[in-house]
Amino acid sequence: MPKMGTDKQMKKGDQQQTLDVSTFLRIRKWYLLALSAIAVTIIVAQILIQQHLNSQLDDSRVINVAGRQRAYSQKLVKEALLLNQENLGEGEQQELLEKLKSTLYIWKISHEGLQKGNDSIGLPKEDNVSILKHFEELSPHHNAMVGAVETMLLQKDTSGQALAILLANEERFLEKMDTIVNEYDAISKERLQKLKIKEYLLLAFSLLILILEVLFIFRPLSIQIKETIRNLVKSQLQSEQDAQEIKKIFEEKEKSLQELKELNFVIDNAALFASARSDGTVVFISKKFLTLLEASNIPPNTHLSEILTTDEGQRQYLGEVLTKPRKSIRTEEIEIKTKAGNKLWLDMSIIPMHQTSLRQSVLLLCSDITERKSNQEKVEQLTLQNYEDRMRQKQLQASLIVEGQEEERKRIAKDIHDGIGQMLTALRFNIESINLEQKERTKEKIAYLKELTSDLIKGVRTATFNLTPPELGDHGIFPALQKMTSELSKLTGKNILFENKAEENIRFDSLAETNIYRVTQEAVNNAIKYADANYILVTINHTNNLLSVVIDDDGKGFDSSIIDSPPKNSSDGGMGVFFMKERISYINGRLFINSNPGEGTRVSINYNLDNIEKTKKEEHENQD
Repeated sequence: MPKMGTDKQMKKGDQQQTLDVSTFLRIRKWYLLALSAIAVTIIVAQILIQQHLNSQLDDSRVINVAGRQRAYSQKLVKEALLLNQENLGEGEQQELLEKLKSTLYIWKISHEGLQKGNDSIGLPKEDNVSILKHFEELSPHHNAMVGAVETMLLQKDTSGQALAILLANEERFLEKMDTIVNEYDAISKERLQKLKIKEYLLLAFSLLILILEVLFIFRPLSIQIKETIRNLVKSQLQSEQDAQEIKKIFEEKEKSLQELKELNFVIDNAALFASARSDGTVVFISKKFLTLLEASNIPPNTHLSEILTTDEGQRQYLGEVLTKPRKSIRTEEIEIKTKAGNKLWLDMSIIPMHQTSLRQSVLLLCSDITERKSNQEKVEQLTLQNYEDRMRQKQLQASLIVEGQEEERKRIAKDIHDGIGQMLTALRFNIESINLEQKERTKEKIAYLKELTSDLIKGVRTATFNLTPPELGDHGIFPALQKMTSELSKLTGKNILFENKAEENIRFDSLAETNIYRVTQEAVNNAIKYADANYILVTINHTNNLLSVVIDDDGKGFDSSIIDSPPKNSSDGGMGVFFMKERISYINGRLFINSNPGEGTRVSINYNLDNIEKTKKEEHENQD
């Protein structure tokens, strides 16, 4: 009996499965049939539309050609009238004959193509009886006009009879062509109307198929899908409940793991720990902590501060800190002294226990930071050493600048003594030697005195010009450099030019202006004295908060590698270039010197205007 029941259940299940399969196959069949019908409808509609478009294209081309026939008939008449004008030159007459011949050819081809078709101009063969009848009525007029034009082309029309025939048939031809064009337009509209009717029928058929598909396919499917979704939602709710239970279990597991990790962290990182009573006596201290403190046996009731350090002052301080009641954790870094006399640095955290009680105990957690403190001291020593090195460098720069100033004073004194002084002495002797009784000799001496006086004035101007010009303090670096180049060009006879590419005259720190002016002056003087330059160009520019001064000369140049290191003393030469570098370095600028023997020299000065505040800050630090 049980076996028979089981067989019945299996049979019933097989029947249910067979029924589901058959239902699915039936629905699929109807669904595919409906889709096929829609697809066929769309394909038929596209075929009809494409046929109509092709037909419409042919109709539009036929209507266009038919309309042009009217225009060509009028063109024939116009060209015939022009041809029959008097006083036409032979060239003009020949040109009109060619135009008339070309127009007649196109007109005849189009007329024949409208009736019999022409692939070259895209005209189909006309099969409409009504239109062909109109063309039969039109043919006599067309033939008459063709014959008249051909007669004119043969130049056999001497009395104007051909022109008269052409004019007499033009009006009838235009009337018949208007009728034909209207007939073409009516046929095209009729075809379009038929296509609309077909499209409406196809649309109605497609809508009917869609309605039937909705009623017999999609509706049963939607009912079945709704039931399936209901079961899925029920399963989802059950799954969400199960997920919540799993999530709760997982969170409890994560919490336990986190607590375990925190405990392991404390054990691993707080091996140096101890606990003490409210009076500071030791309750427990870790073995690792005792080893670090170099302690062994701990007598009972020993104060924790006595174990931590041997220094009396530190013991008193730690005793007060450990016994003082507190509600928050105290953290500090402290240096201790072990029983062996070694010094250690500890990062110490004092944690109060039993905060609700008036008498509380403390937990002491420590970390050994001796190595970190040692490294910190080394860094501080290096910082101090770097500061001292920088100060020595500044002192060296200052001494070199003072030396350069002294050399500049000596040079100015030498120029005055060797140049101006000698000329003044010569001027004095020549004045004393003048004898007014010797008129000719006196005139010669006066002329010489005038020349000597001119040289003396030039020497004085040259010597004084090397001092700070008033334009630098009053108006800034731009007018000062312009004045310097102009004066040096007059004094030396060299071609010294100044080019200002900046849009405006800016002012900035006087210290920076003075040093840039001196470096530029030194570069120009070097080009005059040592490079034997005839052409010197000083260019200044200001872009993107960067001041740039470039000095170019066509002198003999030099090997720029010799300026990489400073000379030992002023007698070695090259001190001017070295002082130029020091001046620009002093204001946090940059100096570039490019030169090759026989190729001239370029000196470039770059100064960032943001360095003004930096320079002032460094000066203030040096003063401090």
